[in-house]
Order: sequence, then C-alpha cells, then structure tokens
Amino acid sequence: MLSKYKLPIITVFLVLFIDQCIKLYIKSHYPIGEVCRVFGDWFRITFTENPGMAFGLEFGGNYGKLALSLFRIIAVFGGVFYIRKIVNDGEHKGFIVCVSLVLAGALGNIIDSAFYGLIFDRGMTMNPMIGWEEYSGVAQFSTHGYTGFLHGHVVDMFYFPIFHGTFPDWVPFWGGEEFEFFSAIFNFADAAISVGVVLILLFQRKFFKKIPKTDTHESTPGHTGTETPPVV
Repeated sequence: MLSKYKLPIITVFLVLFIDQCIKLYIKSHYPIGEVCRVFGDWFRITFTENPGMAFGLEFGGNYGKLALSLFRIIAVFGGVFYIRKIVNDGEHKGFIVCVSLVLAGALGNIIDSAFYGLIFDRGMTMNPMIGWEEYSGVAQFSTHGYTGFLHGHVVDMFYFPIFHGTFPDWVPFWGGEEFEFFSAIFNFADAAISVGVVLILLFQRKFFKKIPKTDTHESTPGHTGTETPPVV
C-alpha cells in the first residue's frame, strides 16, 4: 500500500534529516551571530534565529509567531493530502518530488518552532520595549526550555553576500544607497521550498503536459460517420 508513496516519503525524510542535522549542530555549537567563512566572503555560515517567516522575515511578535506556526501546520496537512492526490492521479514524478520538497521544507521549520524552545536552554526572547533580544553563549540541550510549544525560533545559517554595490543616483527612493545581493540568511528547509517552487515554474509544461483526448464513440457496422440523416 505504501510502496506507491515511496518517492515522496523518501524525499521528505531525506530533506528533514539533512535539515535537522545541520540545525541541531549549529544551534548547539555556535553562539548566535557567529560567522564562519566557507568560501571567501561570498559564502558564510552565520548563525541567527528567525522568530518569523522564511529568509528572516518577521511576523508580529509572539502572537504573530503562534499564528504563523498554526498556519504552517494547517498547510502541511493540506500538503500531505495534496501529495496523496497527485500520487493517486499518476502525476509526473518530477512534480511529486517538487511538491514533496515544499512540504518537507515547511515541516522542517515547524519542527524548530514546535520543539526547539522545549529542548534548548536559551533562545531569542521578546522584549516589549525593543523587540527580539539575542542571547549570550552557546545553547545547550535542556529539560527546561527557553519558551513554550510552538514558540521556538527557526535556526538559520546560510549567508551568500555575493555582490555589494551602490544604487545609481537616478534610481528612485534608493539612489546612492548601498545594497547587497544576496542578503537573506536562510536554512536548508528554506532552500528546499525555494528549489521546489522554482522547478515547478521552470518545468510546468513538462509536469502539466495535457494528454490528448481520444474519440470514445464506437462506430457501428455499416456506419462510416459521414452519412447525413435522411430528410423527412
């Protein structure tokens, strides 16, 4: 019964395994804000915690974070049923893998929000006066977490400041200001979501190729299909 779901199951569990191994190592070995250059200045491991959405975007404090976590959970359940449908419908395997990547990425960030606040002794905290506050030292596994269920923060670490520049003076609003590409810090789960979405957009013609319709009308003996009805 489960054999036909083997492809999405393997995809989801592989992404989750890699994502959580990276996050648990970074969280338990790096102080927040720590930077490690992998390839010069354009690829760095920069540990930060994200209390909001993907790629470091924030979403309305503690209540906003709870709402976002609940939305993610609902989206994951919807994704599971959608994958079940497209597998049963015999959709293209590449499309199934892409949807599985998106589902796995969402689930990976939900695990952070749901459990990291329970299993680590420190994390970013909300100060009503100044917003989210960072912590000192390296987080350790603990039975006394730093926050409750669904209030944990997502661990981000990949930083690719590939290009630095300055907007020309004639550019509206940003003229003369410095910019950086790519400035967002993200994790493996975010990357899985992005790759899944981009591949769907790039290969949509292949994934959603229309099957030509066949004539289902059976011809009867002696009837050619070209005769005209008798005039009464």
